[in-house]
Amino acid sequence: MAFKPNYNQQRADRNRAKEQKKQARLQRREEDTAKRKGTRGETVPGEAPDPEKTPQDGSR
Repeated sequence: MAFKPNYNQQRADRNRAKEQKKQARLQRREEDTAKRKGTRGETVPGEAPDPEKTPQDGSR
């Protein structure tokens, strides 16, 4: 005899997959945004600035 389907578990699995897909999409969009901002020369908040773009003589 077959087992009864566990609808709550199936729903949780679907919601988990949906959330992972959403997070992957969000991360990809953030990476694309950071890449675009990097090509314009702007710094992304939370990231260290490029050492090549900072002045070497210590004056700011």
